[in-house]
Amino acid sequence: MTTTLKLRADAATVPHGASAAAHTHDDHAHHAHQTESTLKLGFWIYLMSDCLIFASLFATFGVLLNGTAGGPTGRELFDLRFVLGETVLLLTSSLTFGVAMLKLHEGKGGQGNPQAVIRWLVLTFALGAAFVCMEVYEFRELLHEGAGPNRSAYLSAFFMLVGTHGLHVSAGLLWIIVMVNQVQVFGLDAVVRRRLACLSLFWHFLDLVWIFVFTVVYLREFL
Repeated sequence: MTTTLKLRADAATVPHGASAAAHTHDDHAHHAHQTESTLKLGFWIYLMSDCLIFASLFATFGVLLNGTAGGPTGRELFDLRFVLGETVLLLTSSLTFGVAMLKLHEGKGGQGNPQAVIRWLVLTFALGAAFVCMEVYEFRELLHEGAGPNRSAYLSAFFMLVGTHGLHVSAGLLWIIVMVNQVQVFGLDAVVRRRLACLSLFWHFLDLVWIFVFTVVYLREFL
């Protein structure tokens, strides 16, 4: 009986405002957690939709593989060493992005190193931009040789598949620029960290897609 009365007395001494503030804080934390979970789910759904897009493009390329209409084949058109250089650039950019993410959790308490993150993101951007420039150069040379997308169904499928990947890489480069600016302005707060994590998934996804492109479109021609 005495213990019960003491507990009631202690509860009565707690300010009502403090209790309400604590409740409000819990609500905000719960809402923030729900929002973050929803955003992550939405981004994964987006990546899955991109998987479907590329799966359709790969399937189309496979169907039209022999539809050269008497025109040049990939073996006649492609320079495997040049494409291998593109591949090295993009895969190296995946490595540099990985280092940037490590720098994101560097230091005491995992506070991160903003300047190091920016440096590695800039290096990733440079490698990705070099990859896109090489791809544009390859397309220009093919068009100069009369091997454009209107030459045959095979080349139409080639330009659509490789070009779609190139557009995604270009979008990733723009995203990197945005994130470098946000790290400079806001530092490595929770929102910036989440956005960098999403960009990391997107960039590594593009590297994985390119491995399939390199194998199915280019390397297959020389095996």
